[in-house]
Amino acid sequence: MAGRILVIRGGAIGDFILTLPAIGLLREAFPAAEIEILGYRHIVQLAVDRHYATGAREIESAALAGFFNPKADLDPALTAYFAGFHQVISYLFDPDEFFAGNLRRAGVRNLLTGSPKIADHAPAARQLAAPLEQLALFLEDPAARFYPKAADSAAAAPWLHGSRPPIALHPGSGGERKNWPLDRWTTLIRELLARGENLLIVGGESDTSRLDRLRADLPAGPVRWAEHLPLPTLGAILGGCRLFLGHDSGISHLAAAAGTRCGLLFGPTDPEIWAPANPGVRVLRAPGGDLADITLDSGRAFADELLAEDV
Repeated sequence: MAGRILVIRGGAIGDFILTLPAIGLLREAFPAAEIEILGYRHIVQLAVDRHYATGAREIESAALAGFFNPKADLDPALTAYFAGFHQVISYLFDPDEFFAGNLRRAGVRNLLTGSPKIADHAPAARQLAAPLEQLALFLEDPAARFYPKAADSAAAAPWLHGSRPPIALHPGSGGERKNWPLDRWTTLIRELLARGENLLIVGGESDTSRLDRLRADLPAGPVRWAEHLPLPTLGAILGGCRLFLGHDSGISHLAAAAGTRCGLLFGPTDPEIWAPANPGVRVLRAPGGDLADITLDSGRAFADELLAEDV
């Protein structure tokens, strides 16, 4: 396929990273094509000029809202934009197919649609790549990969100094039910510090309150905090860490995509569906689906096993 391909993908960080194997499949099949992503700019920058895509456009637009109304007058500029692609793949939630219908009204001739809702029958990355089978493209490797640029690595360097690469910890996620109790994280972090480990705690906007409480319970100085960083910078930082400990979260997917060994605590979500498929990812799942059921002793033993594998 020559020409231009548009992938439309909203959703959170983890949702987007789980779609990277599908976008990578397009890149491998059509290396000369211009691939653009319509999505949240701060997230899709993980893919632009980093192997997957050549450009991006912000999905949050008042003009785009009209494309969800079957009777709307379509914005001329967006109409021309969509019509300029030879192939469009949309993952937007569109149960009534109003958006798909308006894309065709705009002149999109080749449209594939994939549901952003993930079922419980196969790994999420495989489900997200399934629409591409209509192009005779079949996903073999469901592991996402992040490709840092030189500027990303340069921005990450100050966070990776020290005699030994740090252990990164992300004690948050997008939902409280997916978080291990904070007091257990506090104890585990104190114990790792007592061993002389180099620790880096990472987080984003949704973690602010949780990290503030954690910070108040930890000694000042030994722990470094990497918060609210651009995602490519964070990806490069995580790629330089020797181990990542976290939950079912977008940052965990980023750490795995960066090639870092990961130990992930799972509760209500199914790791067979949602865990990163990358080598080096280990999962400890709460037996009853409640992360409070993972005791401190179990979490400590899990971390010890991962550290013992460190070479």
